[in-house]
Amino acid sequence: MTLPDPAVLLPRMAAELTRHLQAHRIDTPRFVGIHTGGVWVAQALLAALGREEPLGVLDVSFYRDDFTQSGLHPQVRPSALPFEIEGQHLVLVDDVLMTGRTVRAALNELFDYGRPASVTLVCLLDLDARELPIRPDVVGQTLSLAPDERVKLLGPAPLALERQALASA
Repeated sequence: MTLPDPAVLLPRMAAELTRHLQAHRIDTPRFVGIHTGGVWVAQALLAALGREEPLGVLDVSFYRDDFTQSGLHPQVRPSALPFEIEGQHLVLVDDVLMTGRTVRAALNELFDYGRPASVTLVCLLDLDARELPIRPDVVGQTLSLAPDERVKLLGPAPLALERQALASA
């Protein structure tokens, strides 16, 4: 199986997101990318939509439920939300949805900043391997990988997907 090209997925995702926002009568969404790949995808989506606006950035490291198992990543950065969360319609963007734990952590962090009116989840890839009941509203493509495989987004420009094999224990 060949991995899709993000340059092909992003225009379709932008069109689908536009339809989704119109159907829900959302005129002024606020975009939030999950560090790092979700930020890159959000930037590309904003460009595809022809929008120039502040982009929120979440680093969910402290909100992960597996924090004690994996420890603190040495590159943890503070989140930056250049707008209010309370009452806003948010578009939360991640690169690869796998278990759903990163998105759960992002939602927990967002609610610490306020109660959004709604959250639309956008993911470049859905690996259909979730452990939590979290599904994207807009997705570039759904893939099924072997248990020992992962996908990594390379970027920020150009965006590319790389298949990786997990190291054997």
